[in-house]
Amino acid sequence: MGCSGCRVRFNFGKALSKVSVFFTMVLIFTYFFYCLTALCDSAPRTPYSHRASDRDYEILDDLRPPPRLLLVDAPLQRNRTAPVDASGQPPQHAPDNANDSAHSDGIPVSNTFGTKRFPQAIIIGVKKGGTRALLEFLRIHPDVRAVGSEPHFFDRFYDKGLEWYRNLMPRTLDGQITMEKTPSYFVTKEAPSRVCTMNCQTKLIVVVRDPVTRAVSDYTQTLSKNPGLPSFQSLALKNSSTGLIDTTWSAVRIGLYAKHLENWLQHFPLSHFLFVSGERLVSDPAGEMGRVQDFLGLKRVVSDKHFYFNQTKGFPCLKKPEGSSRPRCLGKSKGRPHPQIPSEVLQRLRDFYRPFNHHFYQISGQNFGWDK
Repeated sequence: MGCSGCRVRFNFGKALSKVSVFFTMVLIFTYFFYCLTALCDSAPRTPYSHRASDRDYEILDDLRPPPRLLLVDAPLQRNRTAPVDASGQPPQHAPDNANDSAHSDGIPVSNTFGTKRFPQAIIIGVKKGGTRALLEFLRIHPDVRAVGSEPHFFDRFYDKGLEWYRNLMPRTLDGQITMEKTPSYFVTKEAPSRVCTMNCQTKLIVVVRDPVTRAVSDYTQTLSKNPGLPSFQSLALKNSSTGLIDTTWSAVRIGLYAKHLENWLQHFPLSHFLFVSGERLVSDPAGEMGRVQDFLGLKRVVSDKHFYFNQTKGFPCLKKPEGSSRPRCLGKSKGRPHPQIPSEVLQRLRDFYRPFNHHFYQISGQNFGWDK
């Protein structure tokens, strides 16, 4: 009997040992299964692993990096790009490494936050009037974001569509204004209706300058690129003996501000325009920038403290921005010395423009004093 009881206890002990091993194995397998499941859940999934809803694509669009456009914003970035080239192709954008700390630190904040919107304000003209200076001065304001290059959408690339245009814009946060500048819009016949198709509430800024001085500046720029250009007087006058002005020459035609403005007023009320004096932008930049900021509904941030007058260039520059080793002036192409033009040719141009200037003063409600 005693040996029989020992055998029972021995068998019971072996059974208990097997049960313990079984439960241990179950726990081990459960643990490994749990770990593998958690690993799969933590692995990245492709966004196309399921049928995406419209909202999904919307989120993906927000996460997609924007095109490599150089964006003008303050104070995060300070980029500039070349205009559309002569072939009519959009420019290849390259950063200005003078102030590119935002890029060197990785993806800039402006590329990952905010929304791409159509511009609420556009600088539509005029060429050689001071549009680049105005945009550079606006860059100081933290609530202004703008494309650095000239998109030329409403005159050259309209067939690409509004969504293409919107994707050129920088991302903006609530309270920030999206802007762009293309001076040729002002003299493009189709531009007003096209801008209105996008948004008839768009604010329009026109930087104007004495049309005679503007024409000479326009000619000077072209001459720097094409030294074999005929003389100014041979281009401006149809016939030197009669003294008739050749209005087919673009340098002369652009200065007919009243004519171009009347085209825009067929689609926009006068209250949507701000006419900035190119001369006062040089002599009193803070004063003109105050008017611009008021027109855009911005707090007056840009003031006298931001400017100093560069005697060499003959126009104001921005004082040294924080974090920069030097002040910021416009490029070497700005402030070129003008060629000598015969005084009688300049006088003929002044006589030609006088009635157009007076008409422009009447329409705009501002006397720019070009006929003194």
